[in-house]
Amino acid sequence: MKGFRVKSKLTHKLLWAISISLVGSLLILTIIIRAVGNAIDYTNIDLSEINQFYFYVFFFIMFAIVITSFISIFLLLARAKLNYLKHITESINDIAKGDLSSRIDIKGRDELTQLAYNINGMSKDLEHKFEHERQLERVKNELITNVSHDLRTPLTSLIGYLGLLKKGQYQSQAQYQDYLEITYSKSLRLKYLIDELFEYTRLSSPDVHLNLNEVDLYALLQQIIGEYTPLFEKEDLKVIKIIPIESISLFMDIEKMVRVFENLFMNAIKYSIKPSEIRITLEVRQYSVILTVQNKAHKPPVAHMNQLFDRFFRADSSRSDKSGSGLGLAIAKRIVELHNGSINAEYEEGWIHFSVELPVTYAE
Repeated sequence: MKGFRVKSKLTHKLLWAISISLVGSLLILTIIIRAVGNAIDYTNIDLSEINQFYFYVFFFIMFAIVITSFISIFLLLARAKLNYLKHITESINDIAKGDLSSRIDIKGRDELTQLAYNINGMSKDLEHKFEHERQLERVKNELITNVSHDLRTPLTSLIGYLGLLKKGQYQSQAQYQDYLEITYSKSLRLKYLIDELFEYTRLSSPDVHLNLNEVDLYALLQQIIGEYTPLFEKEDLKVIKIIPIESISLFMDIEKMVRVFENLFMNAIKYSIKPSEIRITLEVRQYSVILTVQNKAHKPPVAHMNQLFDRFFRADSSRSDKSGSGLGLAIAKRIVELHNGSINAEYEEGWIHFSVELPVTYAE
């Protein structure tokens, strides 16, 4: 956090105030002494006749006047700084009591100003940290609730069919085999949900590690599209590629980024009109590349397309869709953000657009 550059300005001001106070008190003392001297001369008082006790009293009074004058002048000159210091103290007390939104007014440009600036920065950082902790707590509670809901459905079915098999409540070998198939599919579904949950939790960790390597994006995309072409054709979808034939180097975690691309392709298949086409476009800019996956759709799956990247969000508000965990696009978004990129979705004129922007690495 950057602050003010000061060079003991407060010290200089205090020394200046002390000097003025000292000069002022001495000046007052000089005026009083001259006034007393003039009075003595005017009244023709013989100083030898004055009792020593009165002399000491006079000396004490003069000393008290000097001290009082010095303190009064100093307090007058330092009044603004003392009031500002009191304001800082009161604000610190408010912060200590839990009011992290409290801020100190920035005045002047000295050490007290630097102190106020640093306290404001500390208070702001603490406020953000506490808000982040509260947000993490809300996310944790939301995660627990959604995980419980998502895991309960296949687990309940799994227990139910296993119970039927255990009790022998089936009428034929075919029904027995059918129950086994359902049980197996529910087990796979449960494993998939747990794997997705662990993957999202791991990627959400602040100490997540990426295995970064320099990758030719053109070659990688051609390979992945080639692997998915039979699936596209099976779903009666024609692939249209608009990818420049050139080497494009990016530092990325290949395994994780491949998951992002595959997730986009699967979502394109899921939300596409069939038969239709899927457009895969790669745009190369000066400092980034933008991969866009487009598919035709009668209507957007949700009112706000970027909601698809929210945790456990599904287009079906009743949550009856069993084809996904609601974490796939959230995981994709997290992976892209870990690569200092961005991912967005929009619906325009009958087309769903998923776009990923990643920074480009140039060879030196």
